[in-house]
Amino acid sequence: MGEAAEATTLYHHHRNRNHESEYDRNQRLEVDLYPLSNYYFGAKHSIPFKDETLADRFSRMKSNYAARGIRNCVEAVILVELFKHPHLLLLQVKNSFFKLPGGRLRPGESDIDGLRRKLVRKLSVNEDDNGTEWEVGECLGMWWRAEFETLLYPYLPPNVRKPKECTKLFLVKLPESRKFIVPKNLKLLAVPLCQIHENQKRYGQVISAVPQLLSKFSFNMIES
Repeated sequence: MGEAAEATTLYHHHRNRNHESEYDRNQRLEVDLYPLSNYYFGAKHSIPFKDETLADRFSRMKSNYAARGIRNCVEAVILVELFKHPHLLLLQVKNSFFKLPGGRLRPGESDIDGLRRKLVRKLSVNEDDNGTEWEVGECLGMWWRAEFETLLYPYLPPNVRKPKECTKLFLVKLPESRKFIVPKNLKLLAVPLCQIHENQKRYGQVISAVPQLLSKFSFNMIES
């Protein structure tokens, strides 16, 4: 009797495990990653920097907020494969701080149109292109700036009635190959996710949280 009961328990455990595995397979979100060597990188004319210091940036934000209200931004999470590990493409400004490709939306501009426009300006050959070659996927997260300060929140604080900025992160999927043409005064770097994870001191609040936002995906490393 004891052996039969034990056999039944093992059977149900095995069946449940198979059921969970099938569920996981059905729910898996895959992202194809192509080798960094598949892509060509070149340079184009520099783009002007609007702010020399952090104080300059917040001063400009205050002026823009007074004129237009909340600042809406969109940024791209773009991944490539290197050494069998996902790498995030980051722009480095003045050999100093890092940022995701993207920027501020124009009044009335949609998230996808605005992100495509920014990607064309900062990463494409032809700046007159409409950006349709950029495959903008799902929104991975939103960050809020409650006041004119560096602190950002991955939620809107309940006591904040008039946030100053909202930034949305979108997954942008790359084709098997393409050209990246970057302004001369910016650097485009491929940084491993394992280096970025929780490294807020070097990469800031938003970028250091990207690996966690991507944890629901499985990466399909495609060899060239």
